[in-house]
Parts: sequence; structure tokens; C-alpha cells
Amino acid sequence: MTTKEEFIIEHNKLSPLNLKATMEMLINFQIEKPGLLKDDDWSIDKIRRPFILWLTSPTNAKRD
Repeated sequence: MTTKEEFIIEHNKLSPLNLKATMEMLINFQIEKPGLLKDDDWSIDKIRRPFILWLTSPTNAKRD
């Protein structure tokens, strides 16, 4: 099982500056997409792509 903290570290290693994650972003993502995180497992393989799509969506374009 991957924690939120582990996800941030791994995601940020793999991401350019404009896609870096913060804890606040992950909390907002978790609130908006609860179905993806039913078991609170932040698997990089399962969550990273939906997180990036959420992060780069037009409604989220100004997130920091």
C-alpha cells in the first residue's frame, strides 16, 4: 500500500515543475475523486494518470 506522502515523492520525481504535487492538491483530488481512493491506497500506477488529468483539466488549470 502506498501512502499519500510516498505518492507525492514518487510523482514529483517523475514530473516537470508545472505538474508537481502538494499535499493540498492531493487532499482536493481525494475529495473530488473519492471512488479512486476507496482503500486509501495511493498506488503510483493506479492514481498518477487520473491525478495528472485532474490537475491539467481546464477547471483545475490554476491550481497550485
